[in-house]
Amino acid sequence: MEYYRSRLVRAEREAYAAMLRGYQTLERVIRVPALPGRRLSELSFLLRLDHPEIFYIESLRCRTAPGAENTELLPDYLFDRGRIQTHRQALEARVTRLAREAARFEGADRVRFLHDFLCEGVRYDKLKKAYSHEALGPLTQGVGVCEGIAKSLKLLCDRLELPCVVAISQEAPGEGVPYRHAWNVVRLGKEAYHVDATYDLSLSAACGQTRRDYLLLDDRAVFRDHRPLVEPVPACTDATAFYYRTARLSLTKLEDVEKRVQQAVRKKKASLVLHWRGGPLTRTTLAQLLETAARAAQAGGKFCAASVNRPQAVLCLQFSDAPCRAEAVLEQADETQTLPDVPETDGGL
Repeated sequence: MEYYRSRLVRAEREAYAAMLRGYQTLERVIRVPALPGRRLSELSFLLRLDHPEIFYIESLRCRTAPGAENTELLPDYLFDRGRIQTHRQALEARVTRLAREAARFEGADRVRFLHDFLCEGVRYDKLKKAYSHEALGPLTQGVGVCEGIAKSLKLLCDRLELPCVVAISQEAPGEGVPYRHAWNVVRLGKEAYHVDATYDLSLSAACGQTRRDYLLLDDRAVFRDHRPLVEPVPACTDATAFYYRTARLSLTKLEDVEKRVQQAVRKKKASLVLHWRGGPLTRTTLAQLLETAARAAQAGGKFCAASVNRPQAVLCLQFSDAPCRAEAVLEQADETQTLPDVPETDGGL
């Protein structure tokens, strides 16, 4: 799905197509229509969001003679030709195997399988190696940052012919958000949904079980804690496919919370994740939820600790034999990776 290509004007599409051919064949010089250097860098960036199999571009320089109809692009590759081919083969093998496993599922379950693989099989790369920004990192090295994780989901969805876009949010240095963030929009049937595997990966590590707080969200929900977009993506208006709703873990009554906690303790579960849909998650409501959960756990001989993803109204309840703090720990479904801005290009001749 070449979503970003579909939004380009004719000359930009021609440049996009020439870049794609050149990147695929590892050309050292690629001739494209003469567009401003900044725009060519942006097109290269968007192309690699559409084509995450192009994982080996490090930077891009351009040179243009005054009055020329074409510009020469000089890509710098992350690896030499031999290593690129080796990595291509390893990536292809990994994608083929995962797509075969995912093909056992249908629709939302297929997306859940891919999401869970990334949450469970990838470690967030705080060192931010160059390949962690590409699908190569998560899929062959088991490490990545949000850009690489989003590109990985896109690559897998492409193989399964599941329409998918990599979404990019704006940075806001003045508000303490110095970097962009990447996640996905996936289409199921006639509806599109947000999927942020990176945020769920960060929550899963602390909770002790796979979190799905950002699996199949609508626009209203996701933008409670995501910045505005750099480029528009398909509208996501359906709130009914959210994972916790379809899994019947989205509750509206305190008595239902009590029953679910009792069931979890009785089945000797270590934790339980619930979504609250019974109105705004105010301090009073949260206190009532924690009191209800603690009472239900104590009835089964357990103590209950809680952490809460407040923007998405999701609680992670953990059960133990030892007393624990009564108040909930506020979770931060965020990560501090750097998604670089589009780089400047070298000047002309």
